Amino acid sequence: MKPVIVVHGGAGKIVKELDETYRLGVKRAVLKGYDVLRQGGSALTAVEEAVIVMEDEPIFNAGHGSVLNEKGYIEMDAIIMDGKNLDSGAVSAVRNIANPIKLARLVMEKTDHMLLTCEGATLFAKAQGIPETPNDTLITERSRKRWMKNLKENSNPIADQI
Repeated sequence: MKPVIVVHGGAGKIVKELDETYRLGVKRAVLKGYDVLRQGGSALTAVEEAVIVMEDEPIFNAGHGSVLNEKGYIEMDAIIMDGKNLDSGAVSAVRNIANPIKLARLVMEKTDHMLLTCEGATLFAKAQGIPETPNDTLITERSRKRWMKNLKENSNPIADQI
C-alpha cells in the first residue's frame, strides 16, 4: 500500500502576496512526513515531523511566527494523537519552546497525563531535555506588526483573520 499524508496550513486568512510561500511550506511539511512513511516510519512520527517543519517555518502560526498574546509573548498549544490506540498528549500556553509538538508527544509517551499547561509543561520540558528558546527568537516582524495593530483602540483582531 502506498503511504498517504495530508497536511493543511491552518485556517487563518492567507495574504495573496504570501500564497506561494504558504504552498511551499505545506509542500515541505508533506514531503517530510511522506519521507518518514516511505522509509517505514510510523504515522505518528510522520505527523510530528510534518508539524515540526511548520513550527519552524515563520509563515505559519505555529512555533516560530506564532501570534503574540496581549502582553507580547508567544504562548503555544499542541496536541498529538496515536490513531492506533487513541493515546494523546497535549500542551497549552507553553512559552520558549520552538517545537511544542515534540513536547506534546512526550506528554503522551512519558506521563499518565493527557495535558500539561503553562509552568507544569515548562518544568516537564526541562526535565525531558527540551531546549529553551528565547521568546524574541520566535517572534517575527509580521507577528509583531499584527500585535501592535491589535493593541490600537477599535481594533478587531478576529475580523482581521477572516
